[in-house]
Amino acid sequence: MSDSKYFQTTKKGEIHELKEELLSQREDKKKEAVKKVIAAMTVGKDVSMLFTHVLNCMQTHNLELKKLVYLYVMNYAKNHPDRAILAVNTFQKDASDPNPLIRALAVRTMGCIRVDNITEHLCEPLRHALKDQDPYVRKTAAVCVAKLYDVNPELVENQGFLNILNDLLGDSNPMVVANAVASLTEIDEVSKKEVFRIHSGNLNKLLAALNECTEWGQVFILNSLCKYTPRDSQEAENVCERVAPRLQHANSAVVLSAVKVLMKYMNSISNNDVIRLFCKKMAPPLVTLLSKEPEIQFLGLRNINLIVQKRPEILQYEMKVFFCKYNDPIYVKMEKLEIMIMLANEKNIEEVLLEFKEYATEIDVEFVRKAVRAIGRCAIKIDRASERCIQVLLDLIQTKVNYVVQEAIIVIKDIFRKYPNKYEGIIATLCANLESLDEPEAKASMIWIIGEYAERIDNAHELLNSFLEGFKDENSQVQLQLLTSIVKLFLKRPKDAQQMVQTVLNLSTQESDNPDLRDRGFVYWRLLSTDFEAAKAVVLSEKPLITDTTSHLDESLLNELILNISTLASVYHKPPETFVTKLKGLNKRGLRNKEEEDEDEPDYVDDDNMNNQQSGQPQQQQQQQYQQQQQGGYQQQQPKSGNLIDLDLSDLGGALPNTNNNYGNNNNMYSPQQQQQQQFNGNSNDLSFLGGGGVEVQAPVNKVVVFGGDRSQAIQISGAFTRFQGRINLELNLLNTSQQGMSKFKIQFYQNSFGISPADQILSCGAIEVGQSTDVTIPIACNGQITNPLNPVIDMAMMVLPSQERFYFKMNFPLLCLLTETGRLDRESYLSMWKSIPESNERSVEIQVRLPHVDVESILRRLNSKNIFEIVRKKAPNQEISFLSCKTESSVYILIELAFNISTSTCRCSSKTTSPDIMQLFEHNLNLLINNQI
Repeated sequence: MSDSKYFQTTKKGEIHELKEELLSQREDKKKEAVKKVIAAMTVGKDVSMLFTHVLNCMQTHNLELKKLVYLYVMNYAKNHPDRAILAVNTFQKDASDPNPLIRALAVRTMGCIRVDNITEHLCEPLRHALKDQDPYVRKTAAVCVAKLYDVNPELVENQGFLNILNDLLGDSNPMVVANAVASLTEIDEVSKKEVFRIHSGNLNKLLAALNECTEWGQVFILNSLCKYTPRDSQEAENVCERVAPRLQHANSAVVLSAVKVLMKYMNSISNNDVIRLFCKKMAPPLVTLLSKEPEIQFLGLRNINLIVQKRPEILQYEMKVFFCKYNDPIYVKMEKLEIMIMLANEKNIEEVLLEFKEYATEIDVEFVRKAVRAIGRCAIKIDRASERCIQVLLDLIQTKVNYVVQEAIIVIKDIFRKYPNKYEGIIATLCANLESLDEPEAKASMIWIIGEYAERIDNAHELLNSFLEGFKDENSQVQLQLLTSIVKLFLKRPKDAQQMVQTVLNLSTQESDNPDLRDRGFVYWRLLSTDFEAAKAVVLSEKPLITDTTSHLDESLLNELILNISTLASVYHKPPETFVTKLKGLNKRGLRNKEEEDEDEPDYVDDDNMNNQQSGQPQQQQQQQYQQQQQGGYQQQQPKSGNLIDLDLSDLGGALPNTNNNYGNNNNMYSPQQQQQQQFNGNSNDLSFLGGGGVEVQAPVNKVVVFGGDRSQAIQISGAFTRFQGRINLELNLLNTSQQGMSKFKIQFYQNSFGISPADQILSCGAIEVGQSTDVTIPIACNGQITNPLNPVIDMAMMVLPSQERFYFKMNFPLLCLLTETGRLDRESYLSMWKSIPESNERSVEIQVRLPHVDVESILRRLNSKNIFEIVRKKAPNQEISFLSCKTESSVYILIELAFNISTSTCRCSSKTTSPDIMQLFEHNLNLLINNQI
């Protein structure tokens, strides 16, 4: 009979009946009762009150019943750790059972129970299981080590389990080897040190196991092979020869993992004939992926996209397999289009254009738009095909389909920019379709064409005037383009556009709320009124030719993604660190330690950088804005009850005096300005209080090794981010550990949450001879934009010349480096700003002061040295309260209230800011700063 009967609706009093059945002496009744308990647990009912009764059923030789009881124990052990400890004796007994299935079951169950008390008792059974005679037990124990490491890493390291796992790489059973590789890989991703290294000694063992283990075991082994760098071309060829048969596997994951290994190892092969041979072998399995389910096709196409960018010769003769079928889902069609553009060349462009033209008659509007744009991209990519592409676009315009015409005009504008003064004869055809334009991008493109070629269009002023009539209702993109085109027309034909240019400048500068439009209008106005010829030289200057943007991934990022083929990184086309937080580096140098992680806190992941934006607003202007906001309606907000600062600070009993008051008259009050006069400027680097002109000396920089710590690489890199004299710098020390001199260095930052990049990628340091080192200071440029979610880790790459070898490493960027020296507010500005910030943006956390003595004065000096400035301080019995302010490079103010409790050694931090997303990272840095850890 089916087990579905156990999931039927239960009746009242069933718990009592289950207790009776669990206490039965008959084993078949016990098994039925446990099945009912598991069914109830599965549908979400709480049956934890039966824990003791179910636990008593563990003493049985019935394997099915034992599995059911173990399943129940795994589910409820975390909620009942005191009772779960009662099962330890049975676990240990089962771990030495003659039946290997029971031995493996006991070890696996103990590994799944995340309770410290049971973890301590797991070590000895696990040690014996790792050396068990039966391979099934060994492979189960190998996975259990990774589970145990997730609960208690120190225990695994101290007990020597990592060494045993590495020994299992040479096991005679391929499944044991595969599980050992999987376990070591998972541990290596979160470990603070490298625990899994492939070398020539275990390389052949892994390759030998590759042919005999299961398909998922093959995936684990193939992925691990990417960690190894071959010693020479011959070794790379040998590995590729042994991996190549995996390309014929039926499992797509195995095929892509094999492709990944070949793509990496081919970089080390010097024989071009051998490379061509492997490229030829990779084509059929990649093509086969496109005959599978649509979801697998999409994943395969995303990976093929990367492969074609790296080595287009692999699929250069397979264009037809990427032609779209009528029943392909839209996401598959879009990816196929992208790859077709990449593979297009002079030999196949005719059949590609015929396909694109056919796609432009499809029903799906987005797909049609993509197809029309693809034609334009082919024209830009292949010079000799541009005329044919133009003809196809003109044929599509003749269809009079609205969205097709508009998309065609957009791409023709790009073609004009690529091939100026070559295809202007078609402008008349474009102008005949003005009435069909209703989308902003299409309108802006048509207006650009009219302005750019105004001298060739007789009625250009009439056409632009027709757009000008609805100027106020147009999209900002159209307004900006219309302004520029009318100015171009005026510079080319002043008589026809004199009235128009006056009208558009008035509309742009006096009646528009768009700051970009106003700024551009004022620039044009000033140019035209000052020097007509200079305006011509600026506005009508020769424009750079646009280039093909098909291969849009940076080379270093592409190489990294190639090493992540068959993972999510190859689907997102982003490095794994940007969307996975549990990686090596974040735990080691990141925001939180593992034991401090809060599952409810948002992950720190990276996103694409926002557009550059100018910042650096003067402090006075920022304060005026906040005051205007307050006068404009913010003053109606009521202060939060129980808030110590209470917006107007009235509960401090006049603790905040007027600016002209003498702070010295109140023994309980201290002014930061008075402290600076009596002692020294709060910046610890400022020596002006000694006299002699106040020469600022940078404090010693504590550099951390970020690459090549074991000196096995060609270079060792140490560094740290600093802020000195209002500038952010990256201080690096480069040590040449290779066998040849290094003459030049280039550094690159990948997209990051803080919008920072090196001001100059070429390092200003001389050559470094073998065994020598040098220090270099790299000025950092900051666009002022902080993007969310925040990820403090910055991915970098260093290229060494003349070898052109690249080294990839990561560094943590301290948020405190973004705090400027102009973040001090006066009392009135502080109050008005606090009122203007919404109450929902207020945060409060308690910081434990882990210092031998709570010295508030020294703590505030440290904060001041990092540009967190004290406004005023209040003393109360056993408590000191300080109000502080700071400002980021993007002019975001953070207002802070620190209440130090001397008796409990705690500090309550209350804060408000207009950008609350940065506060979690700021509070973490503030905690470290208060406790003198940075």
